[in-house]
Amino acid sequence: MDSDFGTDAHTGPAAEAGTDTDVVVAGGGPVGLMLACELRLGGARVVLVERRTDVDPTVKAGAINTPTAEAFHRRGMLPALAEVQQRALEQFRNFMRDRPGGDQDARPPRTPPRFAAHFGGIMLDGTLLDEADPDFAHAGPASEVGFVPQQDIERVLAERAARLGVELLRGVELTGFDADDEGVEVRTAPVGGGPDRRIRADWLVGCDGGRSTVRKLAGFAFPGTDPQITGHQAVVSMTGAEALKTGWHHTDTGTYVHGPVPGRILTVEFDGPPADREAPVTAEELQKSLRHVTGSADVTVTGVHSATRFTDNARQASDYRSGRVLLAGDAAHVHSPFGGQGLNLGIGDAVNLGWKLAAVVRGGAPEGLLDSYTAERHPIGAWVLQWTRAQIALMRPEPASRALRDVVGELTATVTGTTYFVKKISGVWQRYELPGGHPLVGRSAPDLELADGRRLADLMHDGRALLLDLSEDAGIGAVADGYGERVRVVTAAGPAGPAPAALLVRPDGCTAWAVDADGDRAEALRGLADSLTRWFGSPAPAGA
Repeated sequence: MDSDFGTDAHTGPAAEAGTDTDVVVAGGGPVGLMLACELRLGGARVVLVERRTDVDPTVKAGAINTPTAEAFHRRGMLPALAEVQQRALEQFRNFMRDRPGGDQDARPPRTPPRFAAHFGGIMLDGTLLDEADPDFAHAGPASEVGFVPQQDIERVLAERAARLGVELLRGVELTGFDADDEGVEVRTAPVGGGPDRRIRADWLVGCDGGRSTVRKLAGFAFPGTDPQITGHQAVVSMTGAEALKTGWHHTDTGTYVHGPVPGRILTVEFDGPPADREAPVTAEELQKSLRHVTGSADVTVTGVHSATRFTDNARQASDYRSGRVLLAGDAAHVHSPFGGQGLNLGIGDAVNLGWKLAAVVRGGAPEGLLDSYTAERHPIGAWVLQWTRAQIALMRPEPASRALRDVVGELTATVTGTTYFVKKISGVWQRYELPGGHPLVGRSAPDLELADGRRLADLMHDGRALLLDLSEDAGIGAVADGYGERVRVVTAAGPAGPAPAALLVRPDGCTAWAVDADGDRAEALRGLADSLTRWFGSPAPAGA
């Protein structure tokens, strides 16, 4: 069994078949880039096809949740994102200082403002958060990074992909493909015209957004609910902005948001979807929507720096895999942007799929391992769709929704209510249903600080699975003999506080097995052997 790990060329099935590459990733946004990086860490050859020539400047997500920050932390990218966050917070501080009545001596906060979280425009008061809740206790430094614009994430990931050797084809779009039991032949063409290129690969992954060409051509079922709103999000120049209140506001004609950065506006109108989703967003359209929702005729949009149009279309692919074709990110699920879950959901897809697909490519795991991708990620995607639908119901300009908003507002004004909503929004609740009785199994591994100062995340930069033994029990590491570079075994002194005696962490950071110091040793070792086999195949024969 091949057990090579890393970014060198491998000797698995794709290389033997003489394909051009192992995996073609369609779409070079944050999800496609993250997936490409994870595949390269796992030893797969990757070609990424992206029709844009540069980072999309359109205003998008401005924050990441805890699982996303943990994923970046485990790959050594957290310091770069922390720098980005500080610049974003400086911009926020300047906005708060320069607005009428602003604090001229305000200094940028070191961490994201807790009041940035909301549910359907109901702001959450960070002073009511129960920070002693155990679900917040294990993220380590990742819990301090969250206020990071999507464009900066894309830039950081693009630089990383280049370092890892991803072949990135910009200004090129996927025009079609033919898939069979042996692989996929992908047809591409330069966006501005030029010779077509055919790429033969073992696998194709569509990360090409909500209107995914890959999903449509592959025939994935995409059930869900139709859109009922028209939303706009933009950064504009305007006169009369002093008439707008900062933050979220519900009116008799919809919802609007002003800030937190200069010129940023968001409007929601509940009169059906737009007539043409593809038409350019104009200053006139934004001005009309803003005046309609705010009721202010004095606001005039004089320039558009970035703008997007959205709806509450909520759909999810029934399965994320069809033969040799898979989906991730918005290609697999679409929903309104409320709650900021879209980017985070896609990054979670990428880190879950990346190591599994790389293992199959290397020949170190059967294709059945890919079945766990849909099984684990689909329920979380379904939750996100429901979470966004609930916010639409809360925001409607009608008596029933106003009453519901009052009730939810009362709940969020309590410690228990705020803590509940923050746990959901932050993603710390997420757990995969995996075999094993330990409470850590299926959850994100705690970022334990070891006695020598290293953290668990520091041991996972290379994308390998980790068997961390804090008990100095030689028998634990011996169970992993034969897995070679597939599983990194580390024996270390643990933290001073409570911690498991040992744990097995998958490359995506999910705890696959754990045991406490007072656990049954024989049963624990059997469970470890089963977990290793389930996720990483059979060990190589002794002496191989």
